[in-house]
Amino acid sequence: MQQINVKDLRKVLQGDLLCGSEQWSVKQAIYYNRHDLTQSHTLMFVSRGDTINWQEIDRKGPALVISDKSSAELKNALANTTVIQVKSIGQAYWTFIDYYRNLFQIPVVALTGTCGKTTTKEMIKHIASREWNVQASVSSKNEPRQSLPYLTGIDKSTEAAIFELGLGNTGNIKHQCMIYQPTIGIITNIGVHHLDGCGNLEGYIKAKAEILEGISEGGTLIINADDENTKKIPLHTFKGKIITVGVHEQADYKATTIQFKKNGMKFVLQVSGAKYNVFVPGYGEHQVYNALSAIAAAKEMGLSFNTAIAGLRTFKPMARHLEFSTGMGESTIVDDTWTNNPTSVEAALKVLDTIGKGKKVILILGDIKRLGSFEEKYHREIGSLVAKRDIHTLITIGNRAEHIAKQAIKEGSKAEIHIFKDVAGVLDLLKSQLDSETIVLIKGPMSSRSMIEFANQLKEK
Repeated sequence: MQQINVKDLRKVLQGDLLCGSEQWSVKQAIYYNRHDLTQSHTLMFVSRGDTINWQEIDRKGPALVISDKSSAELKNALANTTVIQVKSIGQAYWTFIDYYRNLFQIPVVALTGTCGKTTTKEMIKHIASREWNVQASVSSKNEPRQSLPYLTGIDKSTEAAIFELGLGNTGNIKHQCMIYQPTIGIITNIGVHHLDGCGNLEGYIKAKAEILEGISEGGTLIINADDENTKKIPLHTFKGKIITVGVHEQADYKATTIQFKKNGMKFVLQVSGAKYNVFVPGYGEHQVYNALSAIAAAKEMGLSFNTAIAGLRTFKPMARHLEFSTGMGESTIVDDTWTNNPTSVEAALKVLDTIGKGKKVILILGDIKRLGSFEEKYHREIGSLVAKRDIHTLITIGNRAEHIAKQAIKEGSKAEIHIFKDVAGVLDLLKSQLDSETIVLIKGPMSSRSMIEFANQLKEK
């Protein structure tokens, strides 16, 4: 965090100094009882309803408490604590956010999407970090409560920032954009997820569209021209620059001549009348879309096409994102246990269509969560996708995933189909089938430790 003098903060927040000294600087900011207090020189916003542990705060002193609690309660502060009283903690919080964000005139990228946002974010980070000091969200830790620490991770040495936007409920993306104030926004795609928090698919699309209003004035929005649900958002209301990426439709950044190569995808990028040869590690057409968005974002941030393309060549795919390894019986194990939703399942199946040719394909699918009242519908749709493919063995794990198996059976799948409530007994079933001609895709939710551990077992030679 950029150090800020307490006296300056008091003036910005138009607060009253009740206790302590204002002749020092804060080095960290938290919202009390939402973030851990771990360091000295911490600014903390304390809501009226919070119970304050003054001893804990004093031990981490000097500390700054900003609150709209009564003067009588705030004057219980101990010697190492400075207290500034404000009229409204909510107003003070957002005033601070706006003040802090506008200390920095740097490119800030914010990404949302059903699939690919973490990978695309990591690609942009990898590219930009070769040239600049970059602040970015960690892995897929994108909960709204992380936004304040991520924002204050920017300091005077930061030259660019890249943040992933989490969506669990309507309003989440709007909230995070108010904090980050991105100059560049990306929607990787809009599939089906978090219907329990958004009501239905229309509500989910509307929640994703919140990014349109969240991008700073004069900013850029990067979207997938081929994605049908993205076409349903009110793009005409966006007043900035729109850049499209695509494979099938006409797009500003278009990939042609797509090929599966060893360890990744090769394609020709067509942009602004020029052509570039691109290689990106990681399999699948979806990885091409991720790369296109990353290149477009890097260019908008001020980097060259050559810098972006060279950076992609050395990108390391994320663990458990269609991660290939040699496992039991010299079989090929594809670990895709990072996330699980209908869009990512379909993307994984498309990869199998190419990589699995001539192989004995075993498909292990777990439950898809957060689909609300639409659980059975979307699991059955996956069963339909499986039934159309040349799958040797389908194994479902979990009560929800059982609908996948039942639908595949109903539609005449030629696969051997096995239904399990949990992973117990699955390995015994598979052991005799695993050989060098077998490819196993295991896909389940990141919340399922048992499926993640089972995938690791399969990868043990």
